[in-house]
Amino acid sequence: MPFDYTTSPVAIEQQSFIQIRELTDLAGLDRAQQQVVMRIVHSLGMPEIAQQVRFSANACEAGRAALAADGPILCDVEMVKQGVTKRMINQPPLCYLNDPRTADLAKSSGETRSMAALALWREQLDGAVVLIGNAPTALFRLLEMIEQGGPKPALIVGMPVGFVGAAESKQALWDCHEALGIECITLLGRAGGSAVTAASCNALLRCNRGEWY
Repeated sequence: MPFDYTTSPVAIEQQSFIQIRELTDLAGLDRAQQQVVMRIVHSLGMPEIAQQVRFSANACEAGRAALAADGPILCDVEMVKQGVTKRMINQPPLCYLNDPRTADLAKSSGETRSMAALALWREQLDGAVVLIGNAPTALFRLLEMIEQGGPKPALIVGMPVGFVGAAESKQALWDCHEALGIECITLLGRAGGSAVTAASCNALLRCNRGEWY
């Protein structure tokens, strides 16, 4: 039985973003913010999710500048790391979740590996782009580190998904980002995940390359 479907990757992408623009409320967003929101919508297939995206005042500008300068990209899990488009970056993203030192730190402290891994971020954290798409505990720990005087990343993309702590960690990020002096992009509520987090970073990378939709 023959199936009628589009096979051209270029046509699929173009048609997708035409539909996304038609279905998504992008009012009040600047050009770069629109690109991020459309990538999030594309990843989830949910135009209505746009209403839950939040940008700090200079989030896109700070993220784009850090990425253009080949700043470190720090990821909470391997799925986020793998989702960053490698052809657009000169240095591989970093993830310490499976580093042997992380397991030892987690065991000795009795906390999650995602939290423990952040101890290994400290040297790369200043001016980095941080991508947290899975672990609310990692986002909470990062906020604690910054509050205690730790290095500040250029941008935090905080979009962990789930039921325990996910919505709360993102709300905490949004509520305290101004007081902590950090730029952030977040997706309020339970929705999120590795795909939307990596997609947000990829949107900024595409902006730097002049790829607009």
